[in-house]
Order: sequence, then structure tokens, then C-alpha cells
Amino acid sequence: MAKPIPKIGSRKNARSGSRKHLRKIPKGIIHVQASFNNTIVTVTDVRGRVISWSSAGTCGFKGTRRGTPFAAQTAAGNAIRTVADQGMQRAEVMIKGPGLGRDAALRAIRRSGILLNFIRDVTPMPHNGCRSPKKRRV
Repeated sequence: MAKPIPKIGSRKNARSGSRKHLRKIPKGIIHVQASFNNTIVTVTDVRGRVISWSSAGTCGFKGTRRGTPFAAQTAAGNAIRTVADQGMQRAEVMIKGPGLGRDAALRAIRRSGILLNFIRDVTPMPHNGCRSPKKRRV
């Protein structure tokens, strides 16, 4: 039986490789979520589409070391290094959570050379919402 002639637009002829295409992003938003156990840094464009992200766990820190300021600093540096290569010059920073990595991540962002428009704390605060759990008796 003869082989069928492949269509020009078929998937088999398409170039396989990296699907990520580098686009120039002049301005973005850096979200830092700092919990007591981990710090997650996400970089998005102005519309909210994720460009790059990193966390203390993906940087190789395990267990209680993920909540340390050094782990947060490393995670922020990793997330920002990729977007700095894509041409980001200005950013807004949104910090959420009570963790130890808040200040360390912000320090790493400042050192990266990206100009910060503003820094906003978006930690969710209850206006006397749910009843808190009873106090521990030890």
C-alpha cells in the first residue's frame, strides 16, 4: 500500500520544541505570597497572565527551610531573572501573607534593577468574619 502524502498543515511536519515564545513585556505585576511554610513569587503581565513563577520549594529547599528569608530571596531572584531577560523595566508589587519571606523577597526585587511603581500589601484581613478556634490549653 502506498504511503499517504502528509498534509502541509499537519502536526507531524510542525517544528517541535519549546512552546514558550519570548514576548517583550515592559510592565508587570509581581505577586509575593509569604506563608510561614513557603514563599511563592509569581510575575504576571498587566492583564494577569502568568509569565514566570518560583517558590522556595522549587528552588531546592525542603521542610522548614522553605519558610526562611533566604529561601524567599532565592525564589524572588529566580522568578525575576527570567522576566528581566524578556525586557521588563517597571513593576508593581503585591505582597500577601504574614511569613518571614516578605521583606527578603522585596529586598531581592529591589536589587534586581526593576523600577517599582508601588508596593501594596494585599493580605486578606477579616472584618470580624468567622469565629476563631478556641485557645489551646497546654
